[in-house]
Amino acid sequence: MAASTVLAKAVGAERELKVHIPGYGGFISSGMITLAGSVRATPASSSSSCSAGIVRAVATPDTAVIKRSKVELYKEQSNFLRFPLNEELQNEAAGINEVATQLIKFHGSYQQTNRDERGTKSYQFMLRTKNPCGKVPNKLYLVMDDLADEFGIGTLRLTTRQTFQLHGVLKKNLKTVMSTIIKNMGSTLGACGDLNRNVLAPAAPYTNKEYAFAQETAENIASLLTPQSGAYYDIWVDGEKVMSAEPPDVTAARNDNSHGTNFPESPEPIYGTQFLPRKFKIAVTVPTDNSVDILTNDIGVVVISDSDGEHQGFNIYVGGGMGRTHRVETTFPRLGEPLGYVPKEDILYAVKAIVVTQRENGRRDDRKYSRMKYLISQWGIEKFRCVVEKYYGKKFEPFRELPDWEFRSYLGWHEQGDGALFCGLHVDSGRIGGKMKKALREVIEKYNLNVRITPNQNLILCDIRRTWRRPITTVLAQAGLLIWLGGTPNQTSLAKCFMNKVKIQDLEKVLEPLFYNWRRKRLRGEPFGQFTTRVGFDKLQEMVNKWDGVIKSPTKHNLKIFADRQTYEAMEELAQIQSKSAHQLAMEVIRNYVSSQQNGKEE
Repeated sequence: MAASTVLAKAVGAERELKVHIPGYGGFISSGMITLAGSVRATPASSSSSCSAGIVRAVATPDTAVIKRSKVELYKEQSNFLRFPLNEELQNEAAGINEVATQLIKFHGSYQQTNRDERGTKSYQFMLRTKNPCGKVPNKLYLVMDDLADEFGIGTLRLTTRQTFQLHGVLKKNLKTVMSTIIKNMGSTLGACGDLNRNVLAPAAPYTNKEYAFAQETAENIASLLTPQSGAYYDIWVDGEKVMSAEPPDVTAARNDNSHGTNFPESPEPIYGTQFLPRKFKIAVTVPTDNSVDILTNDIGVVVISDSDGEHQGFNIYVGGGMGRTHRVETTFPRLGEPLGYVPKEDILYAVKAIVVTQRENGRRDDRKYSRMKYLISQWGIEKFRCVVEKYYGKKFEPFRELPDWEFRSYLGWHEQGDGALFCGLHVDSGRIGGKMKKALREVIEKYNLNVRITPNQNLILCDIRRTWRRPITTVLAQAGLLIWLGGTPNQTSLAKCFMNKVKIQDLEKVLEPLFYNWRRKRLRGEPFGQFTTRVGFDKLQEMVNKWDGVIKSPTKHNLKIFADRQTYEAMEELAQIQSKSAHQLAMEVIRNYVSSQQNGKEE
């Protein structure tokens, strides 16, 4: 059957508003949603009563109608995301048709056009990877770096969901690029589309138990909610499944249908033919660490441990999402709210129950209102909890108390906890290109480093031996520039551009007067960003313009101190804690020592 025939049928079905969905369990929406043919779903009540909160489809001879978005029709008739994408990729056209454009999103790609060109449209594709926790093996980073040069626009982009984006890929090269990613420990499956997106977790490669457990949980949730039909591998690697074995607990949770969550005998036991109403976002973290922006996700999962650091379970937030439609006041951002606590062995079942509740009840007629936040806003959290508990098969326990959240960027050098170091690097707007791309390639390849992508579009280099720190710092320093001041560590103010495009040979002339004056004129405990904001950019520029070097002390008595490097560095660290210079602290130590000796003589 030609792709044009499928498109015509889909459009015709949309006009008739009569859709046959064999074997599907039904949808719920804020309005009446009834399906033609073999199944019919009863509309949800707006009551907060739990008994009205869960609806089962029942066989009915009625011919009822439902208005669904055209994307819902495309998904249903796609043979689990295959058709007509597989045919569109085979023809000579530069782009793909409307149906295939929607389907390829589930495979991790968007079709784009060059808006600056007139006349015949120039099509190209953006690819997005899926990297739970932002983990990028050494081999995959180097492959992505190569693909950006050979098939893309020469840059790699980092996203706020800890993934890569590769821009400028032509249709004729799509299969080559996709298959290369798959065969080098990567994937793009589910990076876009109406399903669970990349699962976030703190990117820091700490080896302590809490962080390791949070990252393991994020990876298991990602595996649980990965599409299962095999269409991705059929299209891009000719049916060869290049994937690692998943933990048995994940397989058991996916296949469990004791509470009516699954489509029996379906290639997609959780998603069915329709997948989800819209994209779905999940993040996992540990208490206090809000590097993942936990409350902006559909599901936020927080590790709860006992006083000995042993994992006990998880707090779960639901209903976050920052998106809204421009000039449509009925759309809105929303922060997640507490749903409850579950024991650690139940987390996959609880997450699955929440996803199924959204699958069955999220709106499919108007995509502007299809995110789970709108369902929770309409129902209220109590009714939503009741419905989820039916699919979960248990009551949620009370939410455990949590400490205050903190933002952590992980920039700079840090201890991993296993003797190695990691280094967080700022990537301006998440774009890796030019000198930075070359320098990163050199360091990552030479030292065989693994990489993590952060939710702030930055990059972390992992597993660095201490002896490598100096040479790595040298390479990276030669490739990067500092042109932004005024930000604060807790993200309550924005940094602004102070000087644009400072040449590397002039960098010291700009930074030295700023740091010198900060040390001498800052308020007690005042961070550098707050100092620059308080003083003002005009005054800072004056400091730079009039800089003649460090002012030497006019004192006649100048005792020079010579020490080995180790002692000097230790003195520097102590001095910083006390907001002093190493020289000041050394003078205090000497004065105290001399004084104690003199007192001893007097006695």
